[in-house]
Amino acid sequence: MIKVSVMYPFAPATRFDHAYYCNKHMPLVKSRMGESCRYYTVDQGLTGGSPDAPPTYIGMSHIFCDSVEAFQNSFGRHADEIMKDIPNFTGIAPVIQFSEVLVERG
Repeated sequence: MIKVSVMYPFAPATRFDHAYYCNKHMPLVKSRMGESCRYYTVDQGLTGGSPDAPPTYIGMSHIFCDSVEAFQNSFGRHADEIMKDIPNFTGIAPVIQFSEVLVERG
């Protein structure tokens, strides 16, 4: 299994609408990807390495898929629509990372 992390770096006075991201954007991503997206999570950054430090990322999501190819095949054909939705919740350019999930436990 792979995880695609989409992370939005924190900067002072940045706009990030978490409600829109959770309730509109990520459901849009899931609906377009269908079964290729096994599930996703959404995080809101709270602090950095100490309680008084800002978070490294103000918001992020993690999309879990069976393979890079499964992600690319399902996301790719809807990428334009999904990317055009980003200005509805932020002006921050995302940092994206693909990872192989080595351990998953509940």
